[in-house]
Amino acid sequence: MPAKTSRILIVGDGAFAEVAFEYFTVDTEHEVVAFAVERAYLKRAELFGVPVVAFEDLPSRFSPSDHAFYAALVYTEGNRLRARLYQAAKEMGYRAASYVSPRAFVWRNAVLGEHVFVFEQNVIQPFASVGNNVVLWSGNHVGHHSSIGDHSFVSSHVVISGYATLGTSAFVGVNATISTKVTIGNDCTIGAGALVLGDAPDATTVVGSWRGIRTV
Repeated sequence: MPAKTSRILIVGDGAFAEVAFEYFTVDTEHEVVAFAVERAYLKRAELFGVPVVAFEDLPSRFSPSDHAFYAALVYTEGNRLRARLYQAAKEMGYRAASYVSPRAFVWRNAVLGEHVFVFEQNVIQPFASVGNNVVLWSGNHVGHHSSIGDHSFVSSHVVISGYATLGTSAFVGVNATISTKVTIGNDCTIGAGALVLGDAPDATTVVGSWRGIRTV
């Protein structure tokens, strides 16, 4: 276990927050010193022996200059809850932390934004880019020259082929496949097991086999 040289606050206290606690504790130099939830949702005083506090009270209890944060929230409200609290914590002055598993493969010139969580067995190939506040659950393939937009959530065992583009605030379900040179718009939902062979405009929900919208 790495020596603990920095302190981190986890925003959230649900299942993803519990998982994030494990990964930050075991795999990183971060020591988790508190969980935080918005006051209206504060239901318990501690988790894993660590205090759970009101998000609104963070600056008065934990100095922004001495703490990083990670907003461990999934795709609630189309990823907007995670995006909102990520932005709010940054505005409080906290530094956004990331987790990239040492068991993930990230090519040397792939670009990762801030506040990403990359689980084990992800493959991120050359010239790919991953935006800010993106979650890549376990076992995904992010092909060469592809891009994933900010605030997106990619479930497990997804294939994003080369030169594909995923817009902002996307959700991709387990075992979905996005073909080469396909462009997925903003705020799209790609269902579990979907096969995406053509472009999808903003706010599209894709299930089954998708070849895009034909125009006459």
